[in-house]
Amino acid sequence: MAQRKSNNSRRAMLKAGALALLAGEAASAQERAEWTPKKQAAGGPIRSGHLLFLSGIGGWYPERRPKPGDIREQTADALNIMKGSLQKAGSSLDNVLKVSVALVDPENNWEPMNEVYNTFFPKNRPARSYWGATGFRRRGQLLQIDCIAYVD
Repeated sequence: MAQRKSNNSRRAMLKAGALALLAGEAASAQERAEWTPKKQAAGGPIRSGHLLFLSGIGGWYPERRPKPGDIREQTADALNIMKGSLQKAGSSLDNVLKVSVALVDPENNWEPMNEVYNTFFPKNRPARSYWGATGFRRRGQLLQIDCIAYVD
């Protein structure tokens, strides 16, 4: 009799524990279903919380300069566009956390691109990745830059 009572108590405890877990999972599923990212345009970048995401900043736009120019000019143009977009959104180059660079002909363009890049980020450089590209939609464009920054 004592054994049967003990088994019933264990079953009751297990059942209660399982129900509690299911209730918690149901609440979590409901919270996940209701969550939406807090995402909004911020004058160019997309803002989510304290983060800003800028993408697809080209190295050359014909409306800004009639001829594509070299990699130094294109790097400076892209980074100046990035700087202006960040400032408009309430941030700065000092707040850039990560930069990605797609670069045409990296064997010849890496060093001159890097020289200009380092003048925009002289200290506390952000994390950076880059990859080679065969070209972009706009013929003559030599690079494209993305970044993630934060707003204080």
